[in-house]
Amino acid sequence: MSAVELRSSHPALNSSFFNLSFARRAGGVGLVALGVLIGSSTSLSAQAASTPTTANKPAPPDSKSSGDAPDDPGPLATDISPELKPKAIQAVVEKVASWQVKAAEPTFNRLWTYAALYDGLIAASKTTGDPKFRDAVLKFSEQEKWMLIDNRFPHADDQALGKAYMELYLGDPKNARKPERMTNTKEIIDRLVVRPDDPAKLLWWWCDALYMAPPVLSRMYLATGDKKYLDYMDHEWWQTSAALYSKQDHLYFRDERYLTQKQANGKNLYWSRGNGWVMGGLVKVLEIMPKNYPARTKYIEQFREMAEEVKAIQGKDGLWRSGLLDPDAYELPEVSGSAFFTYAIAYGINEHILDRKTYLPVVERSWKGMLQHVYADGRLGSIQPVDAQPGKFKPSASHVYGVGGFLMAGYEMNRLAGGKH
Repeated sequence: MSAVELRSSHPALNSSFFNLSFARRAGGVGLVALGVLIGSSTSLSAQAASTPTTANKPAPPDSKSSGDAPDDPGPLATDISPELKPKAIQAVVEKVASWQVKAAEPTFNRLWTYAALYDGLIAASKTTGDPKFRDAVLKFSEQEKWMLIDNRFPHADDQALGKAYMELYLGDPKNARKPERMTNTKEIIDRLVVRPDDPAKLLWWWCDALYMAPPVLSRMYLATGDKKYLDYMDHEWWQTSAALYSKQDHLYFRDERYLTQKQANGKNLYWSRGNGWVMGGLVKVLEIMPKNYPARTKYIEQFREMAEEVKAIQGKDGLWRSGLLDPDAYELPEVSGSAFFTYAIAYGINEHILDRKTYLPVVERSWKGMLQHVYADGRLGSIQPVDAQPGKFKPSASHVYGVGGFLMAGYEMNRLAGGKH
């Protein structure tokens, strides 16, 4: 969950894939007009940024406009296969990515929710060889002039889009790279790495942040060759880990509010998607971090510990519930957390960080399990809406960040099956 969101009872904000594109294209004036329209029913959450919004830095759209959950989503897909063969994997990636672009492109925005989708769409083009998914992200990035949200610095959620910008920058040959694609991201990250720590509050005080910001710092290191970006990331990662990572359970608490909370069965409360964000963040750091970086072994150790625990608590259907240690309390599996776990474990196998014989059955089951929630039109269901803790939702619930995780999982599963990438 984003640490800040606009909470509203206005019906327009709760509609399916609320169309924000007109406001985005209208710029600050359009967003101010929108704010006047709904202002009487909208309030900022307690975690909202204290920095005032200006005309040059419009308030972001509602983070809950990330998906929907129709009562009748139609039948489940019958034309996809869980076989670990490139052709089968590529077909389901194509199907889900195509549906998601059609459904969500009118509401593309710069929020963290969509940033995870863009990561998945870029991966989907690598998996399928079809550039249209990457092109959709490129088109949006150009429309936004490669700008990040920057009205509550140093909030990690607002830096999450930098991953896609940096991937699109780094994806070109060195002599053809376009500096404007990383200029704004670099300006913000350069401010970040000289910021003194606040002893009263962690920079990345919620575990989701480990997916949002560290991968941007690692890619800035790759683009510039300047080790200061890795060193800053490393310093902040282990502060967050010291506060939120359980050395006993090998899972992350979402934030300090949950350190003493328990599930109904008396066990610690660990949120599936929160831990999925962390494992996804570990992947995106490790794939860039040099093999000889001094702290790399610590990241590998934490990755292996988490993978072992995730393996141990995998459900019979191959998936994980939103509350990891009390699965019986949740009727439905949660696909966004499951997708990020699959992505991370498959990456670990591919990079020989995890033992293939031990972990291949885990991702075989989880991939098959997720495919049970793909609908005939390509919708991916059973994804928990924006939240910060375990919760309940409808089978049809589909949200862009979960689809992003699924598409990244598809990329690594395709690699695992021997597909080109």
